[in-house]
Amino acid sequence: MIYDTLLARSFSKHDQKKLGYGALAACFLVALSFFTVCNPSLGPLPLLNLRLSKRGEQEVFGVNETSTLHMARDAEIITNNTLAISNASGSARSVNEIKVQGPLMVNATSSSQQLATDVVTKNEKMELLCNIKGRSEFCEIKGDIRIDGNSSTAFIVSSETDILAAENTSWSIRPYARKELVGIKDFARKWSVKLVPDHPDIAHCTRNHSVPAILFSVGGFSGNYFHAFTDIIVPLYATARPFNGETQFLITNNKSWWVARFKTLLGALSKYEPIDIDDRHNIHCFKSLTIGLKGRTKKELNIDPSTSPYSMKNFRQFLSRSYSLNTTTAAQIRDGNKRKPRLLIISRKRSRAFTNVGEIAKLAESLSYQVVVAEPGPDVPGFAKIINSCDVVMGVHGAGLTNIVFLPENAILIQVVPFGAGWSSRVCFEDPAKDMNIRYLDYKIGVEESTLTQQYPAGHVVLRDPSVIAKQGWLAFTSIYLHKQNVTLDVDRFRPTLVKALELLHQ
Repeated sequence: MIYDTLLARSFSKHDQKKLGYGALAACFLVALSFFTVCNPSLGPLPLLNLRLSKRGEQEVFGVNETSTLHMARDAEIITNNTLAISNASGSARSVNEIKVQGPLMVNATSSSQQLATDVVTKNEKMELLCNIKGRSEFCEIKGDIRIDGNSSTAFIVSSETDILAAENTSWSIRPYARKELVGIKDFARKWSVKLVPDHPDIAHCTRNHSVPAILFSVGGFSGNYFHAFTDIIVPLYATARPFNGETQFLITNNKSWWVARFKTLLGALSKYEPIDIDDRHNIHCFKSLTIGLKGRTKKELNIDPSTSPYSMKNFRQFLSRSYSLNTTTAAQIRDGNKRKPRLLIISRKRSRAFTNVGEIAKLAESLSYQVVVAEPGPDVPGFAKIINSCDVVMGVHGAGLTNIVFLPENAILIQVVPFGAGWSSRVCFEDPAKDMNIRYLDYKIGVEESTLTQQYPAGHVVLRDPSVIAKQGWLAFTSIYLHKQNVTLDVDRFRPTLVKALELLHQ
């Protein structure tokens, strides 16, 4: 009543009517703002958009800047490739604490999911996709990326200063594609991927680059030829090949001898000289970065074509082009054909060496093989040409057999399996050979063909039951069966294996 009296004294009836409408609108806006802030289910909060997807057996999450995180009470929902999360209080959790729990509800229309992904790719200023499960760790990033070798950090700078969730949000990655071992101290340098707002004290670019970057480590087991291929070169091919040479390699844990050894392959994958990213004098800036390598599968020396646009056949064709290898298919021996099949015996100077190479070569020559004996060395292009010229390769289980990647199609691998080493022989070379369309034979030596009999007395557990040593751990096992053992082949017992290889070449 008092309110009406004051209005009558101060305003005309027309003005009172206008003021009443204005007051009503103001009350409505206040109420709407109150319920929007207090009840997250009524509207979006301007935080981060998280996308969860599956690539084969790898689970990844993605973060997109300037999008909206829709909060759903006690639920985690995927709609059009957007993950919405909340906890019981309705407050957002930080990105690096997110875990998927319970069933995921996915939009049933695959085309709408694809559309949502396309829109994110075209319209967002920043995009982050990180691997959280699998045999390798990696992040794919687009945006304002500044790489500081001094702090081992890839900063993703956002111009959206109101994105509070981006403050101090970071991920740790060791960019070496053997995740089961990256926790070992000093195995590979650890890098941080950090979302930061745009502040004046953020690292300033000293070198700008116009092509995407791939950051990877040549630490770990890179000195071993087998691991150089299965841990680095094959995943690097799967990661870099889509760029068709237009990518900059950034190498951490750099080893100049390693880069020199594989210079031909690195040059075939990138048109630019690799950069030692541990050099602390520059801040390198990119618009696109992959940190870590993709494509590593459960199998060694393998690319899974169901999760990659490439296969091991593509990889081997790439090797042939890179090293100018001329032989594409192993010889097919016909009756009356005077051409002798070419047999390479891979020799070793240290452990798992043949002690009677001459006897083995004499046996092979008596069976009409043309025999070559060679040991792999730092000259990768040279040895690639030797092995590519052969129809059959044989050697004791070891890193030198990795060179089967250079064999022509339908060639034959004969793996001589040391006493006690059946499991590693199958995983490292038998399974990969079959995936490469290389025909496989093996010869498991008897204990009497092992030089371990000269080091341990008859009946010793090492000779009686290798599984007992295996239970003591991998280091205990390898220290005996891989590092202390040489092989003296029983040529009479081995003869049928060479005959079988000849039969295969006649098929």
